[in-house]
Amino acid sequence: MTPDFPEIRDAVRRVCAQFPGAYWQKLEDAAAYPTKFVEAMTEAGFLASLIPESFGGAGLPLRAAAVILEEIHASGCNAAACHAQMYIMGSLLRHGSAAQKQKYLPEIAAGRLRLQAFGVTEPTSGSDTTSLATRAVREGDHYVVTGQKVWTSRAFQSDLMLLLARTTPVPDVKKKSEGLSLFLVDMKTPGITVKPLKAMINHNTTEVFLDQARVPAENLIGQEGKGFSYVLDSMNAERLLIAAECLGDGRWFTEKAVAYTKDRKVFGRPIGQNQGVQFPIARAYAELQAAELMVREGCALFDAGQPCGPQANMGKMLASEASWHAGEACLQSHGGFGFAREYDVERKWRETRLYQVAPISTNLILSYVAEHVLGLPRSY
Repeated sequence: MTPDFPEIRDAVRRVCAQFPGAYWQKLEDAAAYPTKFVEAMTEAGFLASLIPESFGGAGLPLRAAAVILEEIHASGCNAAACHAQMYIMGSLLRHGSAAQKQKYLPEIAAGRLRLQAFGVTEPTSGSDTTSLATRAVREGDHYVVTGQKVWTSRAFQSDLMLLLARTTPVPDVKKKSEGLSLFLVDMKTPGITVKPLKAMINHNTTEVFLDQARVPAENLIGQEGKGFSYVLDSMNAERLLIAAECLGDGRWFTEKAVAYTKDRKVFGRPIGQNQGVQFPIARAYAELQAAELMVREGCALFDAGQPCGPQANMGKMLASEASWHAGEACLQSHGGFGFAREYDVERKWRETRLYQVAPISTNLILSYVAEHVLGLPRSY
């Protein structure tokens, strides 16, 4: 299909060309954050793409942001240090007060403040967000917050964290989804401790501990007790943006596999001439094309202000599986060289595997489709 936003795609590729595989390999060796890459993307205005022009951003639609992330991944780079700022900002934009927007959005757009940490998941609750244990208790003009978050990526590199905490105990609410509140938290607040969490991929992820951390009441996003609905409001955008990253990975794998199998000769002929090699690549390509249609539909609905939950969830699932199949085909076609770091295949292969688990697992998406699309009884 015809690529949309061609000027944006070209501009993203020009920035990414400055950050080849060797750059990302060195970051992995040091478990380091891609500071220069984030700075370059910020200076180019890409991280402020969804912030309205009135606050210093570009005011672009979600589809344009998806294109940015897709091209980052298709160029062999990784947008993990960028994407959260795009969708986390949505909660502030849609539900924050006028004073909050004026205070934070211009600073985020200019890159003077980083909002890349999302404090939702906890060790005991996992995907069962309404069971989180972090508590925020109102004391005068502050909330006192105590609890623990896990898989909070980039907490060391963020100035602000969007935090979900329970303000009303479960026994005092009609539904578990009530009584949760959303806060903008300054990461320098006393009582906050951040510890690195080593993982298979270099996403700079952490554990965050909050011990009587005092958060100003003015940092509450929207109404107290409505935080879960605000988070849900951002999840469709998050899933569509992550799906776009998967599409970019799939493109990278496919292009890499095609180029290699055309050139690599064994037994006097290109290995790409063998159906056993070409069929997995071709099937993955077809899956990517189909997934892209679903992602485009989801973005169109989101930008039109229409419900897009089924498209966002199915688009994320289909794109993550297509990118994984493309990665498998690419790695397999490279043989032993696929495991050599200099080819970058093994790095991208590890990176794209994440997306069948986060930000939502494939099984939960299937449960969503079964219940909310097909009308089957809830399974959990």
